[in-house]
Amino acid sequence: MKKILLSFAFALVSMFTFAQTGWTVDPMHSSVNFNIKHMGISFVQGRFDKFDGKVTTEGNNLDNAQFSFTVHTASVNTGVEPRDKHLRTADFFDADKFPEMTFESASVTKGKDNSYTLRGKLTIKDVSKEVSIPVTFGGITKNQQGKEVAGIQAKFKVNRLDYNIKYDPTGAGVAKEVEVNAYFELVKK
Repeated sequence: MKKILLSFAFALVSMFTFAQTGWTVDPMHSSVNFNIKHMGISFVQGRFDKFDGKVTTEGNNLDNAQFSFTVHTASVNTGVEPRDKHLRTADFFDADKFPEMTFESASVTKGKDNSYTLRGKLTIKDVSKEVSIPVTFGGITKNQQGKEVAGIQAKFKVNRLDYNIKYDPTGAGVAKEVEVNAYFELVKK
């Protein structure tokens, strides 16, 4: 009887230890931003106004977490409507044909302090590539409604030509490399 009770207790502890926690992106406290060099002398900044995502963790850290993010390409916003319309065309995002960019994680590696490296598949237009993205974990707290929230920040660069964004392939007017800065506040489900 003692062995049965011990086995039951171990199974119960194991179940709670490996319980998964779901988190969703809070769009009111998150942003997906980019900047790209223009004419070799200045920068154009922009953002995507519509995106969503979810993270599944084991406990209150990013070890073994699973990430899934979607950015809606038609929501590109540089503050200049003619430029935004051009970015939605086949020269750039081809938003009618490819309405979403996605990232799906494959693994997470812990670094020093609150740093992690996400490895996974980034899909833009009709191209999917394996990428490594450095992430900073801001921690967990409670918001004004008493819900647990977590913060993460990712900064990385993408060569747009790798994803069939071939406008100005020389990079003289519009640089080849785009810097992406994503800030996500995640709400525990």
